[in-house]
Amino acid sequence: MIRMIKRGKMSKRKSVVIRLLAVIFALVIFAILIRVMDLNPLDVYVALVKGAFGSVYRIREVIIKSTALVITSLGIAIAFKMQFWNIGGEGQIFMGAFAASYIALNYPELPKPLLLTLMIIAGMIGGGLWALIPAFFKAQWKTNETIMTLMMNYIALKWVMYLQYGPWKDPMALGFPKIANFSANAILPKVFGIHIGWIFALLLVVLVSVFFNHSKKGYEITVLGESENTALYAGIDIKKTILVAMFISGALCGLTGMIQASALNNTLSIDVSGGLGFTAIITTWLAFLKPFFILIVSILFAALLQGGSFIQTAFGIPQAAAELLQGMILFFVLASEFFIRYKLVMNRHQVANEKKGDN
Repeated sequence: MIRMIKRGKMSKRKSVVIRLLAVIFALVIFAILIRVMDLNPLDVYVALVKGAFGSVYRIREVIIKSTALVITSLGIAIAFKMQFWNIGGEGQIFMGAFAASYIALNYPELPKPLLLTLMIIAGMIGGGLWALIPAFFKAQWKTNETIMTLMMNYIALKWVMYLQYGPWKDPMALGFPKIANFSANAILPKVFGIHIGWIFALLLVVLVSVFFNHSKKGYEITVLGESENTALYAGIDIKKTILVAMFISGALCGLTGMIQASALNNTLSIDVSGGLGFTAIITTWLAFLKPFFILIVSILFAALLQGGSFIQTAFGIPQAAAELLQGMILFFVLASEFFIRYKLVMNRHQVANEKKGDN
């Protein structure tokens, strides 16, 4: 009686409206849950905004959180653009942080500009090479990149854990499993009280947008994502495109690792990522793989995290509540994709035949 058919191409305006309605619906459902806890949803939402933007300190924290999210999301967007499902952002962040930390710990006396430059290059190479492994297997033997990139996250995590508890353990840490802190030369400088990574993020938003829209390789990645047969017909080297795109994707995630290790942790640890690689998948998807939308969505998600910390204190709501809201937004937005791509129709002829049969 009711069947599902694929829609024709929907206008961007209509698809955006559907996704916004999905977000609003998630907020409404979350408000009901807040009400069940005997709290006023409006008060909680106002406090959420206040907790994110109510002071200079809170705004800085939002910018710090969103910086790493923006850069990681841009990296993942490049892979997603060609339908390569890179779920390995976490591992690429870890390996980028590892490579940058190797430089920082072994050459601490180098001049600061040179040391930081080498750390950035090493971090991007570390993340890029880690992403090349699943890319090579995908290009050569059509392996499942989702499973492979996901599994490689845990390999990278265990490698950093091994270093932290083993050969890189700081002998001056009194037995505590900790890697030595970086020298002052290996710490990213601050601009307006925030580490310089936020400037990197803004520049990368522009560069990735130009890359997608005005470069040959960006065009090839887009065509490959839309249709492999079209890419073959256009003479695009598919294997090379996969390898190049994934190296860039991993390199940006690796840059995030370098920034986290240098500017925030001041060392390498198993906490260097903090789930950024997985959260970036959400922001990338919600932003429709558009660099400027990624910037906006990342700031909003960072504000949600920062505000969640505030309402935890103000209302006794657990931090998990903000994470629950993130999950609900993702769920409803993903569900909205069904209505963007498909529609349900009533098979009138079948209904009429059934009525005749009943008579």
